[in-house]
Amino acid sequence: MTRSLFAAALLALLSSAAHAEETVFPATLSAQAILPAATFLKAPEDAPAYLKTSGKFTTADRLRAEALGSVPGKDGKRSTGLSLPFDGQPMQGFSGIRTQADGTAWTLSDNGFGSKLNSTDAMLMLHHLRLDWATGTVNRIETVFLTDPDRKAPFPIAMEGAATRYLTGADFDVESIQPVADGFWVGEEFGPFILKFSRAGVLTDVIPTLLDGKPVASPDNATLTLQADPSKPVPSFNLKRSGGYEGLALSPDGSKLYGLLEGPIWTDSETVEQADGRPALRILELDVATKAWTGRSWLYPLAEGGEAIGDFNMLDDKTALVIERDNGAGSSDKACPDPKAPTADCFATPAKLKRIYKIEMGEERVGKAVRKIGFIDLMAIADPNGEARQGTTNGTYTMPFVTIENVDRVDATHIVVGNDNNLPFSAGRALSKADDTEFVLVDVADFLKAE
Repeated sequence: MTRSLFAAALLALLSSAAHAEETVFPATLSAQAILPAATFLKAPEDAPAYLKTSGKFTTADRLRAEALGSVPGKDGKRSTGLSLPFDGQPMQGFSGIRTQADGTAWTLSDNGFGSKLNSTDAMLMLHHLRLDWATGTVNRIETVFLTDPDRKAPFPIAMEGAATRYLTGADFDVESIQPVADGFWVGEEFGPFILKFSRAGVLTDVIPTLLDGKPVASPDNATLTLQADPSKPVPSFNLKRSGGYEGLALSPDGSKLYGLLEGPIWTDSETVEQADGRPALRILELDVATKAWTGRSWLYPLAEGGEAIGDFNMLDDKTALVIERDNGAGSSDKACPDPKAPTADCFATPAKLKRIYKIEMGEERVGKAVRKIGFIDLMAIADPNGEARQGTTNGTYTMPFVTIENVDRVDATHIVVGNDNNLPFSAGRALSKADDTEFVLVDVADFLKAE
């Protein structure tokens, strides 16, 4: 082969590799199940009176609001039609799903109302669900409220002095779940920590994050202390807020956990980790038996326009599903003329990039970028038979939600996908209505077979 032909072949090979992640696979809607936004649970009988209502500190200035329904829920300038505080605990939004052999699924409600400061009365809980695709309903089998009776949290919790030490969104931001025989592994964002709970929801382990032996911490890590002298700023954290474990996957043999951070690690005050010329997120490996980090990790490069991941589950010992998204919500046909001056009758930043990638990790990629095999476009799911109860226009179902945080394989040809509706602060399906939780069963046979 001549030098020029070799160069051309090499260029073609590199170009092919660079664009492999842009391979779009077909997706067809098979069914949809909906949990209405206004779905609430009573706090357990032994919970303090403080937890019988929720959302009491969601005012703009975070001052207490006791009167039920006195604080309007808003998505930017737009009203969502639900107001806080709530009587009881909102069941949603769901941030992570794991399907079970019997057709049920485990999921979890994340930290509450968006921050540590406004979520002291938001109880943390796991939910065992049955998605009834025939009737389009979401049926709750069981809810496990999380507690810390043995004082495993290495800091004071909101319910520190209560008889039953229920955990709240001021303590942890639980975002991803892996049920196992003796309980649940949970990925958490504030630390970020990997948490272990018993089957009854009792906290048994809090594992801080280490990369190359050094701490990985967010500004919400409760063990951090700001330096006393502001003239000598020394960063004590290397993740942005909400940059912790949005995804947590389990190896097929159950021996390893893989925590996928939502945001990139900052190497200094101006630089984030990169791979393939893009900001990259870390996937860190934890040994289940020893509960220790193995030192192995992978880099997940974000796509152009991608800003975060939403969920992460293994397909086999090398490949996995990852939700990647932008921060937009709503349809482009109702976009505000000026996104810098949004009004209540339009979407300020419509949804564009909402994808499920299939990735390859593997031994040969340790310390390097994963391979993105291709993706499903969640803004273009075919619905030729009108299976959707809401969300389909002209034969195409879309998921125009700011946060889509649930994905797992159901069988050889189907995956389940669901949104986190950030109750009551997200309205992406309609301009002035809080998003329901929509679970969809999607036929993606070619995607799951792709290599």
